[in-house]
Amino acid sequence: MKNSILLFTCLFLTFLVSCKVKNTDTKNKAPNIIIILADDMGYGDIVAYNSQAKVSTPYLDQLANEGMLFTDAHSPSAVCTPTRYGILTGRYSWRTRLKSGVLHPWELPLIEAEQETMAEMLRKAGYSTAAIGKWHLGWDWPVTDAAKPWSNNGGTVDYFQEVKGGPLAVGFDYYFGDDVPNYPPYAYIENEHIVEAPTLDKPKDYYGLAGMMSPGWTLEAVMPRITKEASDYILSQSKSQKPFFMYFALTAPHTPIAPSEEFVGTSKAGKYGDFVQQVDWTVGQIVSALEEAGLTEETLLVFTSDNGSPARNGENYSGPVASVIADYGHAANGDYRGLKGDAWEGGHRVPFIVKWPGSIPKNSENTQLVSSLDLMATVRDLIGGEYEQNVSPDGLSFLPTLKDPSAPGRESLVLHSHRGVFVYRKGPWKFIESNLSGGFSDGLNPDGYGIDTPGQLYNLEEDPGETSNRYSDFPDMVQELTHELDSVRNLAN
Repeated sequence: MKNSILLFTCLFLTFLVSCKVKNTDTKNKAPNIIIILADDMGYGDIVAYNSQAKVSTPYLDQLANEGMLFTDAHSPSAVCTPTRYGILTGRYSWRTRLKSGVLHPWELPLIEAEQETMAEMLRKAGYSTAAIGKWHLGWDWPVTDAAKPWSNNGGTVDYFQEVKGGPLAVGFDYYFGDDVPNYPPYAYIENEHIVEAPTLDKPKDYYGLAGMMSPGWTLEAVMPRITKEASDYILSQSKSQKPFFMYFALTAPHTPIAPSEEFVGTSKAGKYGDFVQQVDWTVGQIVSALEEAGLTEETLLVFTSDNGSPARNGENYSGPVASVIADYGHAANGDYRGLKGDAWEGGHRVPFIVKWPGSIPKNSENTQLVSSLDLMATVRDLIGGEYEQNVSPDGLSFLPTLKDPSAPGRESLVLHSHRGVFVYRKGPWKFIESNLSGGFSDGLNPDGYGIDTPGQLYNLEEDPGETSNRYSDFPDMVQELTHELDSVRNLAN
């Protein structure tokens, strides 16, 4: 009897020790990291940021309630490709060959072979890495005619060969996506292969540039497909002992504005609003997948956008810029001036929400200046990585402000418009090195804005709507900010 009691006691103590070790291992395990990047979603497209929004965003609102909402967050550029480059490298895209705009169809990769990416950094730290959705950072397309590599709308591309130079070339273990939904080829790519060869010419009346299309391709099916792939990836990782990093780049609410049938007519902001609500649903699917996989408590989840919204109403998969504002009264960029592409706030001030259960305060607001350019540096500090020159050379970790929103944060930031106009932000002051917006708003005002100074200066604390140009009133401030901007531009990194 005594031996039985002794055996039971030993087994019970062993069980308690094993549980304690298991809990300690879970607590000390590096968190999974998910970055959800919306495409052309504005600051005012989420109810948590804009109570007057003509859309419903319950999942994103819940994410904000369970995490931290940043109110002064910015994309490094007011357009797509350079922001994606900045997120994955922590480096300003204007230091590359891309000095303005975005990559065009069939262009070569933008990320340099020698530039370390977030995926490479995390893979070296023992992470599994995946990119799902829109890429738009270039590929080495296999061609059959080296003299005319991308002529005839991609007609010289051999779609049966491997497509190199994409996500797998820069540190991702897995990729599934469609590159750019309004660029050819209209086909899904998995890792380095076209899933189904595009053997049909895209109909001329179907939205997008001319090129080849896979049989059965539809624009409305893209968001559901990449959402399922991302959810399935999360579930597959629940069986692994390794942490994972998933970069999930949505194709919405960018043109083609193509909400699935079940979302059409569900908002008060036309098809654009319907597509925004589909983005919200997608975020809900990712949160549900984490819950089903039992990984919620072990995951750092970031939601943001690549730039502000052009505020198109969705007519014919697109619509005129600012039409969702005029037609439905939906302020896609909130109360901020400007649209996608602009140097004004509407071009680059974006929603930015972070959820990290048990590590950052719930339902908290962070007013610190931050950029998605800073994500790589923040992740580096999170995993205890080394400070190397090639690891996020322009990014600044905001990990301290995640723990404590009142902690000191970024003091200054360089921003960039669609047409390459530079912006320098320091504290409340914002200097624009042009008398135009440098973006989509310029097309609405071909005669300019009556700004009779060579540049613009605003105090965002006093004038968040950028209505009063103080360039002539504070010449010393203009000189100071110009000098600091030049100093950043002249850095050799």
